[in-house]
Amino acid sequence: MQDIWSLAIHGGAGTIRRDELTPEKAAAYRIALEAALRAGGAILAAGGSAEEAVVAAAISLEDCPLFNAGHGSTFTAAGTIEMDACLMTSTAEAGAVTGVTRIRNPILAARAVMRATPHVLLAGAAADDFAAAQGLVLEAPAYFETAHRRAQLLAAQAAQTVVLDHDLPAKMGTIGAVARDRHGALAAATSTGGMTNKRAGRVGDTPILGAGTWADARVAISCTGTGEAFLRCAAAHEVAALMRLAGKSLREATEEVALLRVPEAGGHGGLIAVDAAGEVALPFGTEGMYRGWWRAGEAPRTAIHAD
Repeated sequence: MQDIWSLAIHGGAGTIRRDELTPEKAAAYRIALEAALRAGGAILAAGGSAEEAVVAAAISLEDCPLFNAGHGSTFTAAGTIEMDACLMTSTAEAGAVTGVTRIRNPILAARAVMRATPHVLLAGAAADDFAAAQGLVLEAPAYFETAHRRAQLLAAQAAQTVVLDHDLPAKMGTIGAVARDRHGALAAATSTGGMTNKRAGRVGDTPILGAGTWADARVAISCTGTGEAFLRCAAAHEVAALMRLAGKSLREATEEVALLRVPEAGGHGGLIAVDAAGEVALPFGTEGMYRGWWRAGEAPRTAIHAD
């Protein structure tokens, strides 16, 4: 066991205008990001697994209404909330849920799919029922709703558009975490409420292995942005493929995907990744990305804009 561990998290990428982000708002985001880092980092520092760490970090972010996952998720065009989550490890274990409506922490349902079934992805009401049978906490729809999200839906409907969370005022977004533990194992977790005013039943990149989430022996990746574009270019797996087949470094591979492949596929966003050596990359092709990282022997750090 080596004294090397790394954790990175994101709370969504997009048009995060500096002139709209007051010092008070920025401080609130940084506090929430650091809380998630400490939730996952404490596990890694104690010798715990990458899987445990990314789940803990994701739960912290799902429970925070500042982000578009769990409590505070966005509304569909039908006025409902449909959430997605995915978990994958470097041993090729994976689980995901899509279109769930009652699970307090969708990332725990994704882990339950991975641990308790021979499947990878469960959907809709059946996934909610599975989570209940597994003893996970369920909530009434009102738990997930916020006045801000309702206002976003009304604005999007008035404009007759489907929009990414970060293209709306008071930006908040999809969450994710990646980690490398002291044993060398990697894991990635992603959770989201999707797009405001999306068609009911729409599935983005988050719960799809290789699109929004991926982990193998070389790298773990969690993506955020225009889900359809990340799906079209299999963004998360493309990072792994560039490293495995083209011999590119973590930085080269992640920047090529986030800054070139995703825009070519008609979208924008960012991603976080950690490799087998514990190196971290957090590229994004937008004005900002709520993010944080923590490595053994260093202090946890958070950031919002490019600087």
